[in-house]
Amino acid sequence: MAKTVLVTGANKGIGFGIAKHLGLSGWRVVVGARNEHRAAKAVDQLQALGIDVRGWVNIDLTDLDGIRQAADEVAERFPDLALLVNNAGIPGDMSMASADTEISDIKATIDVNFIGTFALTKALLPLIGKNSGRIVNVTVPSEVSPYWHPLAYVASKAAQNAMTGVMAMEFQQNNTPIETFSVHPGPTTTDLNGNMTLPGFHDIDTVGRKMAELINDGRSHQGEFIELYPIVKEK
Repeated sequence: MAKTVLVTGANKGIGFGIAKHLGLSGWRVVVGARNEHRAAKAVDQLQALGIDVRGWVNIDLTDLDGIRQAADEVAERFPDLALLVNNAGIPGDMSMASADTEISDIKATIDVNFIGTFALTKALLPLIGKNSGRIVNVTVPSEVSPYWHPLAYVASKAAQNAMTGVMAMEFQQNNTPIETFSVHPGPTTTDLNGNMTLPGFHDIDTVGRKMAELINDGRSHQGEFIELYPIVKEK
């Protein structure tokens, strides 16, 4: 029997690719977005591919009250939700060296990528637990890379990785029927990085397909950090 997935930031980029390929593999899709026009466009594009799109939900990760309302809406409209893909996020100012990064940029990036993501996850835990579901967080390694290390973004994702690890451990300790793990897509050409295309980069469709294959592989990945396409070090 098909189950329902909510993908945040599914109106574009990696989120759209994930929603597309999960939908093509049989999942019923709920689009999470903060802009009605872009959400409607994504819904139309997905439906044109024959995907069962159950609708969209307004999710703004900067609005904690709105997140609570969105979770209530999801529970009411989509009671069979069995998968949350936390994909939405902001890049912060990736051009700044750490010492030059503004405190306001650090705060804004962490507020969305960690605080907002945690708030949505927390609000949906009762529903996901009821359906013995999963939470997949789209993130990056916490380890500092010499090739790419924007402080605000990496710090926000390191906090998200900590959330995944702690939750997974507690789910196991308490026999909670929820699985959570993190996935690093690897270098991907999206508007988050200015549509950068360099050797080793992959496109949204490739990443979305590989993410769907991982989610559908029938294995437990509780607490894991999985790299779809690891960053290749320069020689």
